[in-house]
Amino acid sequence: MSQPAYLIDSHCHLHDLDFYMPEVQVQALAACAEKQVEKLICIGTDHEDSFKAAEFAAPKTAEFAIQNPVKLFWSYGIHPNEFDKPRKDVQFEHNNRPVAIGEVGLDYHYGENDKLDQARLLEEMLDLAICEDLPLIFHVREAFDDFFAILDNFSTAKIRGVVHSFSDNKKNLRKSLERDFYIGVNGLATYSTLPMPPIERILLETDAPFLAPVPLRGQTNQPANVYYVAKWLSEKLGLDFDEVARITTENSESLFNLGTKK
Repeated sequence: MSQPAYLIDSHCHLHDLDFYMPEVQVQALAACAEKQVEKLICIGTDHEDSFKAAEFAAPKTAEFAIQNPVKLFWSYGIHPNEFDKPRKDVQFEHNNRPVAIGEVGLDYHYGENDKLDQARLLEEMLDLAICEDLPLIFHVREAFDDFFAILDNFSTAKIRGVVHSFSDNKKNLRKSLERDFYIGVNGLATYSTLPMPPIERILLETDAPFLAPVPLRGQTNQPANVYYVAKWLSEKLGLDFDEVARITTENSESLFNLGTKK
């Protein structure tokens, strides 16, 4: 007998106390249980923030685990717009390693004056991912040509990952898929006209607290709302909800090696 389908939010910022006070975090985890969301990845955006995500995702007490059965994971990353934040040598604890390096990438939305700094940071993060044998979570906005050119310099390495919150054109979607990257689909897709990858390459995400999906657009997003992204995707593709949940969950578990976390 097959297990009931469940969902994974592969990209959220629930650990960020600027948006979620501790009591709101507890409420958000309870809401996840109600919406079939069983696993979350908290995404780091700079060195300090990444280790806040690590602390939030660290194994809790047995009592906490019973009350909040959602499994928490984290990633280490430095967002391209945070290239000037202090960086330190990174050491990961054996019992609480990140599942990915990210979010990292290139973002020219606010201009291109810092292109070289962003490129150096991306190369540094690619080296870290290769050294740690971890997948990457890419943030790329209005910068795909340079992004692919930098990746070409690492052609001998096995770079695996996801292009988070993809919002570009069909050409760059095709090029991303040709590199065997997964594509992150979130609430943005529910109110935009975006090219759609095959479901075999989709990871569901929220980017909470940002990008709340229809019918909650304009509200502070939360991980449980990945349910509405899955519901929209099932209607868009003409697939059963459980099928969408099963395939996208398998995709996330495969990329990030999300086994049972005590």
